[in-house]
Amino acid sequence: MNERIIAALVDASNLGIPKPNGGSDSGFISSVLLPVYFWAGVVAVIVIVVAGFMYTTSGGDPSKLTRAKNAILGAVIGLIFVLMAFVVTSIVLGTFK
Repeated sequence: MNERIIAALVDASNLGIPKPNGGSDSGFISSVLLPVYFWAGVVAVIVIVVAGFMYTTSGGDPSKLTRAKNAILGAVIGLIFVLMAFVVTSIVLGTFK
């Protein structure tokens, strides 16, 4: 079957599916979430830098080394979650535009 005929048959308006309202909701969501993602990333990078400084200045003290390693691990895991949330949000908002 011709692709144009299939596209015409499966058009959202032919199926009674409402179209998005011009993307105003997705614009609002992205305008709120993008700064949140940005600042969460900035905080994670700052924590990694500070924890790296703590690690290098620990002087071999096991408790300070453990504290610095845990801070680095937590910041990296947090940064991964922020990046994953950004990707999922971008995919979802890109789908409905």
